[in-house]
Parts: sequence; structure tokens; C-alpha cells
Amino acid sequence: MMLEIRNVKKAFDGHTVLDGIDLNVEKGDVTAILGPSGSGKTTFLRCLNFLERADSGSLVFDGEPFDLHAAKKAEIAKVRKKTAFVFQNYNLFLNKTVLQNVTLGLTAGAGMKKDEAEARAVKALEKVGMAEKLKSYPNQISGGQQQRVAIARALAMDPEIIYFDEPTSALDPELIGEVLAVMRQLAEDGMTMLVVTHEMDFARNVSSQVMFMDGGKVIENGPSKEFFAVPQQERSREFIRAIREARG
Repeated sequence: MMLEIRNVKKAFDGHTVLDGIDLNVEKGDVTAILGPSGSGKTTFLRCLNFLERADSGSLVFDGEPFDLHAAKKAEIAKVRKKTAFVFQNYNLFLNKTVLQNVTLGLTAGAGMKKDEAEARAVKALEKVGMAEKLKSYPNQISGGQQQRVAIARALAMDPEIIYFDEPTSALDPELIGEVLAVMRQLAEDGMTMLVVTHEMDFARNVSSQVMFMDGGKVIENGPSKEFFAVPQQERSREFIRAIREARG
């Protein structure tokens, strides 16, 4: 088991956002985290990478235990060395080129020499179809291209797992496909991913398991095909019905 996540809890100003979340992730799994807005999906993902401090909970990563509330800086650095995070709004540096955005984490964060970092960055950009935009700045490329650069930045760190927080929600509809195509290719290549998403076709056809959340709790967790074909919980059935009705 790559990740064993147990009893993650988080409250903001007395409001419970996560109420005892458990999840197992095997190497190569693509886990789609689904649920209505406000169900705690993004907070859960951020707690796993210590972007938020959970109030309680544990993470076993590659057999090594971590306390999600009390982990020390060195432990957090150890987890982050194995992970990468792709944000909803790209989080690129507007004053740096595409190449510089991808190399910065390697040189400043990982202490890699510039030539080695650039070679790795170019390879990652090639993988997401952005190698021809090396010298462009973020404001010179589309939102879909910016998100692909953000994915390349994550890949360049050679992570064991990538966390995606609604990676297509800030994109115009015609740009969503290019980002999902990159993610589909990563899945085929065996990359382990946790993906908070509203893209149901991706969840159904690309992810290996679904975790459906509502009200800070896990309502249902299981293989993606089974979740969409025969959801076990009434709340899950309501969610899928609403999606189908919205599509007409």
C-alpha cells in the first residue's frame, strides 16, 4: 500500500470540514475525489500535503507513519519530496518563462544544477506538449497551456504521487480536453494520482477508484466502474442522477 490515510479531521471556526476521512491508495491508482461544493474535498487534499494542518489524522506513506497534525518540518519535507501538487489556478510566476517556472523548484528547492534542471524540465514539458513554448511567459499562453506547464512542473520533481485540485475548473470549456488528455496519458503511464474533480467522464473512464464525499464525510468509496454503475448509497445515487439530469 502506498498511502494509508486514517481519521483525518479538520474544523474551521468550529465548523467541521473533515469528519474522520479514511482512504487507501495503491501504487498506480488514480483516485477521483467527488462531491458537491463544500464537501471538504480540497481541504482533504491540502491536509495530505500539509498545506493545511489537520486537527488530527495519520498518513502512512510507503510504510512510514506521519502525524498529519503534529509532523515536524523535516517530516513534512520528506512527504513533500515524494509528492507534487497541481493547483486550480496554475500558480505560475508571471515574470518567469515557461522553462524558468518548471526549473525553479529543481534549482531553488532541490538544489539541482541549472543544466541538469533544464534538461529535466524540457523532458517534462515535452511530455505535456509544451516544449515549443519554453521561452513564453504565462500571459502569452492559454489557460489550458498554463495548466499543462503546471503539470510539467509537478512531473519534473519526479514525484511518487501527484495531487490535483480541480485542475480544469478555471478553464474555458474548449481548453479542458487538452488538460484531461495529459492526465489520461499520465494514468496510462502508471502515475499515482489523487484528483479532486467535477469531470465525471474522467472519473468514470480514467480513475481506478472513486471517493465520494459530502458534509465532510466519505459517503462511498470503491472501484469507479461500480460507483457509476451501481452506487451503494442513496446520496451517491442522488449525486449521479443530478449529473445526468444536468446533462439532459
